[in-house]
Formats: sequence, structure tokens, C-alpha cells
Amino acid sequence: MNKLFFITFVACSVAISASAYAQKEKQRPHFDKEAYYAKRNAYITAEVGLTPQEAAEFIPLCNELQEKLFEVGRECRKLTRDIGQEKDGSDADYLKAIDECVNVNMMQAQLELEYYEKFKKILSPKKLYKYRRAEGMFAREFMKGGGENKRTENKKK
Repeated sequence: MNKLFFITFVACSVAISASAYAQKEKQRPHFDKEAYYAKRNAYITAEVGLTPQEAAEFIPLCNELQEKLFEVGRECRKLTRDIGQEKDGSDADYLKAIDECVNVNMMQAQLELEYYEKFKKILSPKKLYKYRRAEGMFAREFMKGGGENKRTENKKK
């Protein structure tokens, strides 16, 4: 009788633990926006070679642009996510999502142009070019899970 109770107890414990672990795995990890911006700003400052004065003027504008780009794209992301969860979306749903995302691309391009004009007043053309490259390189590294570039780490050594 004790063996049967023990086996049942262990089996139930394993099942509950596996279920809890599966639930935990399904949850999205929390995105720490402050940590992301801190890494991104440090990366851009190092890669572009910003002086403290340039960084003080440029980085807040850069963060402001990122926030605006994120907000503009919110509805597009929502519609895309909603359609991805549906098995049988209507043509109207698909068109609405596509139209919204095309409009978002246009608004983002307009924002980038507006901020590009502001950036030109702070950075030299060479540093502005380096910034554009650094922004893309950081995004790729971040998506890979690194968040920091190996070249930057090697420069520190």
C-alpha cells in the first residue's frame, strides 16, 4: 500500500511540475525597455564615436524617434498578430492589415526624414552615416540575442 501511494505521489508531482514548466515556457519573457535603450545608446555612442556633448544632444532625440516609430507601428503589429491567430480571416481583414502597415511605413519614413534634419544639425555627415550603420548593426545583434557587438567588446579589451 505504501509503494502504491509513493508511486502515485511521485507521478502526480512530476505531472504537476511538467505542467507548471510548460506554462512558464509559454509565457513571453518581459522586455526591459530601459536596459535595451541603455545597451543601444552605449553601442551607438561607441560605434559612432560621439563626444559627450554630441551624445547629450543626440541620444535623447534618437530615443524620442524610436519611441515615436514604435507608437506609429502599434496598430500594424496588433492587426498582424490578430490575423496570424485567425485561421480563416476575411479578405477585408487582410486588406485592413496591409493598408495599415503600408500607412505605417509611410509615417515612419516621414518621421525618419523629420529627425534626419534634426540629426544633421548635431552630427557631421560621417557620424550620421556611422549612426545609420550602427543602428542596423545593433538591431541585428539584438535579434540574435547578443545586444552587444563582438567588435565593441574586443575594443574594450
